[in-house]
Amino acid sequence: MTLKTVLNKIIVEPVEAEKKTASGIIIPDSAQEKPQKGVVIAVGKGKEDEAMEISVGDTILFGKYSGTEIHIDEKKYLVMNQSDVMVILG
Repeated sequence: MTLKTVLNKIIVEPVEAEKKTASGIIIPDSAQEKPQKGVVIAVGKGKEDEAMEISVGDTILFGKYSGTEIHIDEKKYLVMNQSDVMVILG
């Protein structure tokens, strides 16, 4: 399925939090933090007063409670505004 979005919206596939620490301790689901990193899989065209600075394939950092969670084909995605993105990782 091809996902498209409009205006200044982006669709992000969140990168799941680590389930094990570097020393090998397993972190239970209840103690894991909500992901704040993801890969952009679709971008809109932007608005007249706000050009899109984010591209498909960019890895981004976003706020802990940013975006709206959706599920498509048993995969979790976030739909958010470009303004919710804090950092584009190089």
